[in-house]
Amino acid sequence: MITASLPLALLLTNPDGSPMTAMELFHAGKFVMWPILIVSFLLITVAVERVLFIVRENRRREPELVDKMLEKVEANDIDGAVELGKKSQDYVARIMVYALTHKEHSLGNAFTRAASQEMQRFGQGLPTLDTCITAAPLLGLLGTVTGMMGTFASLNSGTGDIASASAKITGGVAEALIATMCGLAIAIMGLLPFNYLNARSEEARHDIEDASNSLEIIINKAESAKSR
Repeated sequence: MITASLPLALLLTNPDGSPMTAMELFHAGKFVMWPILIVSFLLITVAVERVLFIVRENRRREPELVDKMLEKVEANDIDGAVELGKKSQDYVARIMVYALTHKEHSLGNAFTRAASQEMQRFGQGLPTLDTCITAAPLLGLLGTVTGMMGTFASLNSGTGDIASASAKITGGVAEALIATMCGLAIAIMGLLPFNYLNARSEEARHDIEDASNSLEIIINKAESAKSR
């Protein structure tokens, strides 16, 4: 493994043996580093905004208040449940308020519509993250191809200047390896927030479905009692 890492270690150092700076690595990766930089900036921006959104929504959660709303509905105090839910910023309580307010038309449809709107909020940014995670290694692969093309072009130049050809070959291999390394690093970095956001979205979906089932059971029980 040490032997295999020696070429990369040599490429990541300057001729005087000092490690390359971030700017030197960027220039060594050539033109493909610009789209990789844009993808990384987009990924970080979206990931930070989405994580802050999830943290904010988690802080607003009030499961006890949702249970109290269900208790009021079970006691046939719909207005009390609505008033209680309006005081909360909990997304489940917000859905229940909308459903109970429009229950005369169709409780199920109203709940589904409100739940869909809330889940859309949780899903925002995920397609962008998915695209960045997919595009980053592909851009790195593009850098690999262009770098190796430059290397083969240097081999076929036929100038006879060994020192010049060696420098061009090293530059081509550096372009290939650095672009690939950066693309893979961005993709791996993006997987962490992407999976976290997906998990939190599924958790929100579960909470909404649980509230929906509980509300439906209570309403059906009340209607059954009235029909007797």
